[in-house]
Amino acid sequence: MSLLPKTSSDFSSSDYWNTFFKTRGQKAFEWYGEYLELSEQLHKYIKTKDNILMIGCGNSSLSADLYDIGFKQITNIDISHVVIKQMSQINAIKRPGMEFTQMDALSMSFPDGKFSVVLDKGTLDALMSDNTEETLERASKYFKEISRVLRIGGRYVCISLLQEHILKKIVDNFANTDWMFRIVRCHEAEHTSNTNEKGMTLPVFVVIATKFKKLPHAILEVCMTGDKIIRLTHPEEIIDAVNSTQNVAIITNGLSKNSLVEKEEVYLNLFVPGKEAPRYTVHVLDQYSSQNSGKFAAFIVPQGRELDWMFSSLEGRRELIKSAGYNRLAVVSLHRDQVYESLDAVKNELAEYIKNLAPKGTHGQIPFLSLGSDVGKREVIHRGHSNISGEFVIEEVEGGDGNLLRRLIFLNNQFVVQSESRLKSVKTRNGKKFVIDPGYLACDHHIYMTVGVQLGLQLVNNKSATASIIGLGGGGLCTFLHKCFPKLFITAIDIDSEMLNIAQKYFDLICDDKLKVHIQDGLSFLSDARKNGEKFDLILFDVDSKDVSVGMSCPPKEFVDENVLSNVGCCLNDKGFFILNLVCRDEKLKSSTIQTLQRAFKNLIAYKLDQDVNEVFFCTNNSVTDWLKEFEKASKLVNTSVINSKLQTKDIVDTNVFLKSLKFYL
Repeated sequence: MSLLPKTSSDFSSSDYWNTFFKTRGQKAFEWYGEYLELSEQLHKYIKTKDNILMIGCGNSSLSADLYDIGFKQITNIDISHVVIKQMSQINAIKRPGMEFTQMDALSMSFPDGKFSVVLDKGTLDALMSDNTEETLERASKYFKEISRVLRIGGRYVCISLLQEHILKKIVDNFANTDWMFRIVRCHEAEHTSNTNEKGMTLPVFVVIATKFKKLPHAILEVCMTGDKIIRLTHPEEIIDAVNSTQNVAIITNGLSKNSLVEKEEVYLNLFVPGKEAPRYTVHVLDQYSSQNSGKFAAFIVPQGRELDWMFSSLEGRRELIKSAGYNRLAVVSLHRDQVYESLDAVKNELAEYIKNLAPKGTHGQIPFLSLGSDVGKREVIHRGHSNISGEFVIEEVEGGDGNLLRRLIFLNNQFVVQSESRLKSVKTRNGKKFVIDPGYLACDHHIYMTVGVQLGLQLVNNKSATASIIGLGGGGLCTFLHKCFPKLFITAIDIDSEMLNIAQKYFDLICDDKLKVHIQDGLSFLSDARKNGEKFDLILFDVDSKDVSVGMSCPPKEFVDENVLSNVGCCLNDKGFFILNLVCRDEKLKSSTIQTLQRAFKNLIAYKLDQDVNEVFFCTNNSVTDWLKEFEKASKLVNTSVINSKLQTKDIVDTNVFLKSLKFYL
């Protein structure tokens, strides 16, 4: 470590390098890997007939290794006369045709067009030790000299870590119509001598700039993993690709040396260079168990299944790693708007990234796990834009039980299902067709909101009742309640007119005299209803928040404000019920919300779903002698109603479990 420069400016000083090589003696110093690690890339771009200039050769053995396997035309230059003398003496007998000359790369004495290859292994990085004006000017002279001594069709091959200022400078200089420009990541070189002071392995890149008189347009290419070359359009895309690779390397280095057992998990998005949308999302988590069968594995989630609880939630992924039996698991989700040829193709594409996520001490082949032998099915049947919610898609995917599901997904929060319906086949004169199954409830919290609706009905002696539902979505809950309870009159409220179009066109919502939809802000609807003296037997909040930073995703925080809850209370009949779907991960905010609900209503009963963060609150100012008895009756009547109305063929509520899990705030 004492031989490394004390200041960054030393890298461009001939005095520093003279002292360096005198101190180090004849022991080779390899900055970014040796010949064996670099050979695969070098042989692609350098041929034995090439006239090669090794620029800033130092005492690296790379020239000698190339010479020994047939590259006989190699000229080496370096700013240090000490190292040139050393290398001349070492190679004089064994490699008589190899030249060593002390020369400044910024002012070379070679004639124009002498070389077909200029090979730079770390010299640019040493030259551009910072991004001062003086350094940038030196780099410009360096590139000008390289261009001068290269013949047309010649290649500048540069091995570099591509720090930010170096990357920008090299792209600015070569990503134009005078050069064909390519950057390739060299994985093999990253695990030898390339380690910084914190023990972090850094990405090594090979830059290949091929000189032309003039191209019709810039040719820009990258290869960040595997051997697939990707053609890009803009220089900025090259910078983004390299930066993304470097950022991922920071994460993977940390993962290789640290355990996540005491932490939640980490995740990273993997992009195809030139594409704005990620191709994969990888969640990595650890567990400790003396009975684990292995150290590390990757689990590929088929398309359409990434929204299942097991894969979309931290709690689910913890269950997954527990059942898989590994110390570390990388859970890989596949994104929409991407083409995946096969499960094997996905494995091959991910192999290098997954290897970098392995904990220290992992040996052998890393197993890939999945749910089956393919990558799943996903078909987007409609794309649209909402002025309220932004871009969205309607897609059909194959569920875990083989059923076909239709989903509404807002792309600004694409790992959350906004609405989901199951499709069922029905016979027609022309054969079969798929229609929406009205008896399917995608969200378990809708089951318990349905119990609350039944409770409201029985408290008005099962006469006709009115319900206001804030939040339409795809209309699945409204359709279910409409068919389950013939005496219920529903008014659904949604701020987004596009939701009504979606619900009717893609989720078979049918509006009639018992189911109406108003397009209005839910808060202003309640305010207007209070002013106009409107009353309801039931008010349901099933509306999501667009602000994911608050910690409460259902409902928006302002919907549980004291004034809003006061409006709700005033709009309920004496025996009325307010039913709230609450999704809140912020315990402090959740506690505050419950206290606000208690101030607004005399009686508060809650049901927390087992595997979800959803909690359904039943709020009322009505006094009932035996709440458990009423909830038991309601849950049994719901089971009877769904079967009688042919929505389901079996009970949807486990009454005993439901009653035991109720929490009373009376």
